[in-house]
Order: sequence, then structure tokens, then C-alpha cells
Amino acid sequence: MATMTEIAMLHDVSKCTACRGCMVACKQWKNLPADMTPFEGNYQSHEDLSPSTYNLIKMKETYENGNFRWDFLKFQCMHCGIPACAKACPEEALVKQANGVVSFIEDRCVGCGYCETNCTFDVPRIDAVRKKSTKCNLCEDRIANGMVPSCAQTCTADAILFGTREEMTEIAKARVQVLKEQYPNAQLYGVDKNDGIGGTNMMYILTDRPSVFGLPENPKVSTSLTIWKDYAQPAGKFLFGAAAMVVAGALVNNAMIGKKNKGGHDHEQNQ
Repeated sequence: MATMTEIAMLHDVSKCTACRGCMVACKQWKNLPADMTPFEGNYQSHEDLSPSTYNLIKMKETYENGNFRWDFLKFQCMHCGIPACAKACPEEALVKQANGVVSFIEDRCVGCGYCETNCTFDVPRIDAVRKKSTKCNLCEDRIANGMVPSCAQTCTADAILFGTREEMTEIAKARVQVLKEQYPNAQLYGVDKNDGIGGTNMMYILTDRPSVFGLPENPKVSTSLTIWKDYAQPAGKFLFGAAAMVVAGALVNNAMIGKKNKGGHDHEQNQ
């Protein structure tokens, strides 16, 4: 059986102009309604992700060492190697695919909100009207037809690239070495699969520390969720299965004893 190629998206923050074309493209392709947001004194269009905004350009003003700069970050589902949302979902509505995408199967979703509560990056949002979770699925329908995600297709600055994870990793490593001359803290994010979440398939080339862009420095799946999903729950299922076998065995044994006793009683009556 052929192995499915793992894909990834790469955002180079040093090239991003915050044009927000990727946000528009996402809404258009997925037919998502506009969010009416008030002006609150900054240029970021939306405060955060929402049930109808899966992709957001975060904008942060930074004044450091007498210099002003803008920091932009394309924020969406990270498609983690070890997705906490999928671990937490009791209905298997979120599934990590072999190609790296964390799929969302809407028909299975019951709107419990466990994905929203447990996500390492606080991405999923529950639609209060439909009682369903929402998030980016990396345009699975486009990928399946040999196309690239709509956001990457739209980006004219080449700040968003899409391809195999191997290709994106090579590009990212080469690019960060160039950036270090201008940005000493330049680094990659999500590329290393040995981090606490098995890497991500939404990867970044950052010009500074992750926390500057609102990303956790050391992302990981919560210990409580890991213990519950990987140890307690399987043990509970095993014990439940063992208990069921004991009960079934007892029922069979009782039935055999009852049958034997009934046979003996009938024999006495015949005499």
C-alpha cells in the first residue's frame, strides 16, 4: 500500500503585508458570512477567530529599542501532529489524517465543546446556533482535487506557501538562516516533530520568539487529557469488557446449572 504524502502550509511572517487577502479568500471559498466587528482603535479586523472566521491575520504593534514595527501572524487551526482536539472529542468528529490534516466531520459533532476547551492553541469555536464546532480544515476539498488551499492561492507576497511537509521544511530552514542576519531571534515554529504536540502542519518562519506573536513557547497536550485518553479510558474499557465477560460467564453458568437442575427434577418426576 502506497504511503500518503504529508502536506504542510508555511507562513513567513517576514513577507506578510497584512493585506488580509487570505481572510477574504477563505470566506469566499467556504461561503462564510461576514462578522460585523466594531472599530476599537486598532487595525486588526477581528479580535479573534469565530464560528464564521477560520483564518485571521493578527496584528501587533511593537516598540523596541527606539524602533517601531508591525508583527503579523496568520492564525488558524495548526493541524497538530498530536491534536488535543481529536483526543478530547468523544464522537471522533475530529480525525488526524495520514496527510497531516486534522479533519472535521460535522455530522458526528454534537457541540459538546471539549475541542474548544482542550485545544493547545484555542482555535475551535462552537456555533451556538447550529451547535457545531468550527475550524479550518486546510481546504481538504481543494487538496483532494490537486489544488492548493484558497489562502495560499491568493497570497501575492509568497508569505503563504503550500506543498509537501518535506519541501516546506527545507524552504523554512534555508529562509530562517537568511533572516537571522537581520533578526537574531528568527526561528521556526511547528517544524520540529519532537516538540510537545508532534509538530504542526501549519508551520511558521518567525522573526522573533513565539510569544511575541501570541504563540505558546512550548506547546503541549495537557497532562490530564493525555492521562485520561491514553491510559484511564482504555483501562476503563478493558475493565468494562472484563466485567462484561464475567457477567456473561456467570449467566451461562447459571443457565447450565438451571438446566441441569431442571433435568434432575424431571427425572425424579418420571420415577
